[in-house]
Amino acid sequence: MDHKILHTMDYNKIIHKLSAHAATPLGKAVIEQLKPSPDLDIVKHSLQATDEAYKADRLKGSPPFRGIANIEMSLKRARIGGTLNPAELLEIAETIRAGRRVKKHVLQLHDADPIPLLADIAEPLSEHKPTEDAILACIDENAEVLDHASPELAAVRRELRNGESRIREKLEQMIRSSSVQKMLQDAIITLRNDRYVIPVKSEYRSNFGGIVHDQSSSGATMFIEPEVIVSMNNKLRELRANEEREIEKVLQKLTALTADVSEDLLFDAEGLGALDFAFAKARLAHEMRASLPRMNDRGFLKLKRGRHPLLAAEAVVPIDVELGNSFSAIIVTGPNTGGKTVSLKTVGLLSLMAMSGLFIPAEDGSQMCVFDAIYADIGDEQSIEQNLSTFSSHLTNIIRILKAMTPKSLVLLDELGAGTDPAEGSALAIAILEHIHKLDSRIIATTHYSELKAYAYNRKGVINASMEFDVATLSPTYRLLVGVPGRSNAFAIAERLGLPKAIIEHARGEVSEEDTRVENMIASLEEDRLGAENERNTAEALRRELEELRAKHEAERERFEEQRDKLLRKAQDDAREAVRKAKAEAEQIIADLRKLALEEGASVKEHKLIEARRRLDDATPELHRPKPAGGNRGSKPVRIEPGDEVRVYSLNQKGSVIELAGSEALVQLGIMKMKVSLDDLELLKSSEATAKQQQPKQAASLKRTRDENATMELDLRGASLDEALIEADRFLDEAFLAGFGRVHLIHGKGTGVLRTGIQDFLRRHKHVKSYRLGQYGEGGAGVTVAELN
Repeated sequence: MDHKILHTMDYNKIIHKLSAHAATPLGKAVIEQLKPSPDLDIVKHSLQATDEAYKADRLKGSPPFRGIANIEMSLKRARIGGTLNPAELLEIAETIRAGRRVKKHVLQLHDADPIPLLADIAEPLSEHKPTEDAILACIDENAEVLDHASPELAAVRRELRNGESRIREKLEQMIRSSSVQKMLQDAIITLRNDRYVIPVKSEYRSNFGGIVHDQSSSGATMFIEPEVIVSMNNKLRELRANEEREIEKVLQKLTALTADVSEDLLFDAEGLGALDFAFAKARLAHEMRASLPRMNDRGFLKLKRGRHPLLAAEAVVPIDVELGNSFSAIIVTGPNTGGKTVSLKTVGLLSLMAMSGLFIPAEDGSQMCVFDAIYADIGDEQSIEQNLSTFSSHLTNIIRILKAMTPKSLVLLDELGAGTDPAEGSALAIAILEHIHKLDSRIIATTHYSELKAYAYNRKGVINASMEFDVATLSPTYRLLVGVPGRSNAFAIAERLGLPKAIIEHARGEVSEEDTRVENMIASLEEDRLGAENERNTAEALRRELEELRAKHEAERERFEEQRDKLLRKAQDDAREAVRKAKAEAEQIIADLRKLALEEGASVKEHKLIEARRRLDDATPELHRPKPAGGNRGSKPVRIEPGDEVRVYSLNQKGSVIELAGSEALVQLGIMKMKVSLDDLELLKSSEATAKQQQPKQAASLKRTRDENATMELDLRGASLDEALIEADRFLDEAFLAGFGRVHLIHGKGTGVLRTGIQDFLRRHKHVKSYRLGQYGEGGAGVTVAELN
């Protein structure tokens, strides 16, 4: 891509913003080399990496890039035999450690939400921990070689510290002496040329033997190394030289380790730079509120509310542009400072960003094209002072563009034909546009010439566009209107500013009839556009409202279905539990009956027990197709007559109808008679069916002999548990047949064995609905009160 075009489109400013988001020197180096690519596959790959980083950064944040340095030059020097200094080795160790953290972070993100491209970059990163540990074991965080880097270095430094201590002790003895203190400028010990000295007043120089190493700027102080420590300082210098040699050996050893893995580390540096580059693009996209464009190489471009990325988001006016489908050229007209140049630069810069793998500040669904090149002739000179030299400059640039462009190029021309005679300029502009259009390049051109409006109107594949202008406020709105040519607003502006009406009417008379028709046509088109836009906005508002209602309805339906399923599952679980308990109790009852038959010699038939179990199994409710509660309640009314056998819903009891009284019936329930609403009755068997069924069985009917003697109390005190259970079973049967709703079983307090056994028996008895201990006045804990079904 031509460097001049990148500069014209302010591409370098986007690169600068992107570089500010890079976390490492490696990422910044990649960004500095970034250029738009004309290869569709490369662009799609780069955009996919940006998209993966965008999602990962939004969900989990960026990887921990801290500590990564640009180690490329250090590694190359290590490979050719150079010795790295401690700071360079420390940077290599920290980069290895940071690379391991980044790799772990990216692979964890990939496991949680696949990011295959970034994972492919992170997966092969090496983890040379032995090299890292070796460096960090010898060099501290301040890039100083540690004493234990080698035994020899530790010994030398130990001697060095001892020597320094002896020198300091000797000098401190001297400066504490009263005879010496008067000769000193200050009672301190200092260093000059790595040798210990003391500051002596210049007039006492002759009183000291030794070596003068320095003097103050005023000459009043001499820094003297006393003769008594000269040999000691010489020894220190030898030890420091030995220290340097040992440090050099350590550094050479570490450099050799680094050189052995330098190829892997160079590969790692490239991968870490690529990862940092991807996440920098993601952070820039977040900052710009940008979106992923769909890419093609068909010359098709569709911007939805595209924004210039270098303008303030709250001030920029989005534009909608479509190019390369129904038309390949757009001619934009409109007033100065109306936003034509900004629109051109927006299209050009967003195309360059997309071709560089960057998200663009536009709505989702925008499509961008991969062009082999973008050419632009955009000048800032937009005043009447334009002269022949300006025209020549623009024309020279256009000639260069015409020679280089191809059918896969995008050409942006600002103020085409300006700077010369209007008649000649418009004719030249039409000829240039026609040449570019025949080559099938994509072109967007701005102009003031009305002749180009007619050209665009009559030429297939070319469309007019304009920058909207509000005559009421005499200011542009900066909205790009594709399909509508720009109007000349000179007369409207002049009238609003107060120019006499007579002058304006005279000016209108000077305009040709053809121009007047064109202006009227444009006015009509604009009126139709505004009407259509208002209707579209209304329709859009209705559509959004309907979508909100539909979304709300769907949410309510889903919530209802979820609640219904939840209740159904609970009901099924409750039903299963109830059936399980009922079966368990039934099995226990059957077992007790068998035991009783064996103990008492009663003739309880096995087939009857099997039949009873089958009836219990058949009573299992259909959990997936529950029937309405209440049997036939709510179904078609059935006529009930006296003598019919019925069920009372509210009491869940069977009885027979004695007589009818309007909407009520007198029903015999055991020994009780009560009035019940007809709606509360279910017909079980009509009186005629009952009579037919009972007639042949009259000879075999049973007669109860105990009804008149049935009581509501049973005294079990003094009986054994087995005797009490047999007696209680008989008593409950008689009480049930007698229609008692409640009975009292007196078992006394005693040891509690009889009470526990009786209550355990009641819990499993088929006629017992519930039971409790007696209350005050009923016998307390000595009595159990049972409620019967």
